Amino acid sequence: MQVASDGTDSGAMGAVRSLQDARFEQATAEYGAALARLARAYEPDPDRRKDLLQEILIGLWRSFAAFDERCSTRTWVYRVAHNVATSKVLRRRTAPLVSLDEVASMTGEIHNERTLDRHLALDRLLSLVQRLEPIDRRVILLYLEGVDAASIGEITGLSARNVSTKIHRIKQVLAKRFHEGTSHGR
Repeated sequence: MQVASDGTDSGAMGAVRSLQDARFEQATAEYGAALARLARAYEPDPDRRKDLLQEILIGLWRSFAAFDERCSTRTWVYRVAHNVATSKVLRRRTAPLVSLDEVASMTGEIHNERTLDRHLALDRLLSLVQRLEPIDRRVILLYLEGVDAASIGEITGLSARNVSTKIHRIKQVLAKRFHEGTSHGR
């Protein structure tokens, strides 16, 4: 047994670190694109988005030291990523977050975009999503990533039934706000 200067078993530390590294590499290979989309949904500014993605990856790597496999890797990755993103965005947020009801009652903020391409439409949808309160944002982003209601519930701590209800309501409100923007002048 090798003993490090702090009295710990350096062989065991190395084994833990290599498992942590392996889990991180597997997770980023499998969920890297989803994490980039998640960062984009939380952060509209490209430079801040890069910083956010880096913080998510650092948080994810650190978290694998404590990962005990009581949930799936996917659940763990999304839980960590959303927690890091939410706390980062909330720490520096100057504009107030709005509830789903407030998004539903917005007037005059959504403009005609009939002539815009798909990229601009996606940006508009993301701007609506970015204004949602953290729990609603988590639910809809996970849904858009193809995560089922039961898994979203496991990630967020909500019941699967509550998740299904939230998804339905969020989709209705976002669709209404989005389509109102295509029928009004810009």
